[in-house]
Amino acid sequence: MKPKMEILREKIEEGKLGGGLKRIETQHKKGKLTARERVELLMDPGSFEEIGALVMHRTREFGMEDQKFYGDGVITGYGTVNGRLVYVFAQDFTVFGGSLSETHAEKICRIMDMAMKAGAPMIGLNDSGGARIQEGVRSLGGYADIFYRNVQTSGVIPQISAIMGPCAGGAVYSPAMTDFTIMVENTSYMFVTGPNVVKTVTNEEVSSEELGGASTHSTKSGVTHLTALNDMDCINQVKKLLSYMPQNCEDVVVKHPYTLGDEIREVLETIVPLSANQPYDIRSVIEGICDIDSFFEIHKYYADNIVVGFARIAGRSIGIVANQPMSLAGVLDIESSKKGARFTRFCDCFNIPLLVLVDVPGFLPGTDQEWNGIITNGAKLLYALSEATVPRCTVITRKAYGGAYDVMNSKHIGADMNYAWPTAEIAVMGARGASEIIFKNEIAAAEDPAKKLLEKEAEFAELFANPYTAAERGFIDEVIEPKETRKKLIKAFAMLENKVAKRPRKKHGNIPL
Repeated sequence: MKPKMEILREKIEEGKLGGGLKRIETQHKKGKLTARERVELLMDPGSFEEIGALVMHRTREFGMEDQKFYGDGVITGYGTVNGRLVYVFAQDFTVFGGSLSETHAEKICRIMDMAMKAGAPMIGLNDSGGARIQEGVRSLGGYADIFYRNVQTSGVIPQISAIMGPCAGGAVYSPAMTDFTIMVENTSYMFVTGPNVVKTVTNEEVSSEELGGASTHSTKSGVTHLTALNDMDCINQVKKLLSYMPQNCEDVVVKHPYTLGDEIREVLETIVPLSANQPYDIRSVIEGICDIDSFFEIHKYYADNIVVGFARIAGRSIGIVANQPMSLAGVLDIESSKKGARFTRFCDCFNIPLLVLVDVPGFLPGTDQEWNGIITNGAKLLYALSEATVPRCTVITRKAYGGAYDVMNSKHIGADMNYAWPTAEIAVMGARGASEIIFKNEIAAAEDPAKKLLEKEAEFAELFANPYTAAERGFIDEVIEPKETRKKLIKAFAMLENKVAKRPRKKHGNIPL
């Protein structure tokens, strides 16, 4: 009996496995790796075990009985990534454009079922033109079978989708229901209906790249969480993502080796400007708090008035949600609320502690925000943080105004440890706006209203624009020097490591969607 790899090699040469050598050459000319090359790059050397390599489609209509390829356009199996068990499918665009057939779907469903039972991450390398038209409803049913499994595995095992080619029609909904999506620039795109249909229906002229390319979905729609320069970069980002998350919802992330030292970071002392209206980059605070080069930002180019991502503190994996004063002064709006909520819920699903950095002047005002649902969308972030049972720490670096103070992981919604820097201002609104309301009559009656306003503004600021009133009430656990932040957080997260929080018995909550 011939070894498996020898049989596969013969099938490739015969043109019965994958699209044959000519189609593989075409794939390479486009700057893309083949499906098999992608799998080999992802998995540890020699660890991949393929399942269903000799499966073929069952279609007999439209001349399909004479066009059969082993594997039917998708490679499925399991192996290890940096020593951890993972399951993978990789669609092969050289076979019927990677289109999904009944058997193609069955192979993906089987591997998803195996991942669920084993409690290991599921990775999809997507490169598909959509449903195989020749199979009609059988192909559509195959998609629904996959969608159903995406939902059943959600929150149980991590699911990562790499979009490494076209992803159109029904093919886009499976990645949309996974935890993270990565798109390759210039060679991948995602859309429900392509440019031709758009032109027919709306008379809009748009290219595939403009409609659903990596740039579009990373900046405008937020559909993709990360973008990659090429296939190799994409695979490397998948591996990096995996390093911050556990195998499943009942597991914890393995700590990286770390030797504790002084842990005082003097650089944090000079980041926040003296002027309350001057911006600064919250990423500088994140880098000052976390282990060197450990911050891995998610959704970097979407809703940039909030920053989210993974990092490590003393080797421990954490999720970070932080207001960004460099963009819109760090206000919360519709997009940033959704971005923060989604990331928060992922961390809570998989036992990843949360650090929330606060510098927020409130919610963005305006008719555009109100008419498009800032109320329900802002409530998403409030709901997600209130629901989270993982260890949660908050550091207020500067402003924490109005309802946004409550939303950003305040003590009132269940945060475990809340710290504030001396520069923190915790109030209903800024000192100037508050003074104009509270002392309106007194200012109007003054001989010099402008001077009186400044006096009242200073009076209000002394009373409320500081963290000490909140600390007196126990809403802030400690007012700390910025340089001590990392040391305090290392101790806090270590203390909270075995935190147990029981939710009320229920089927599930009803998050405002």
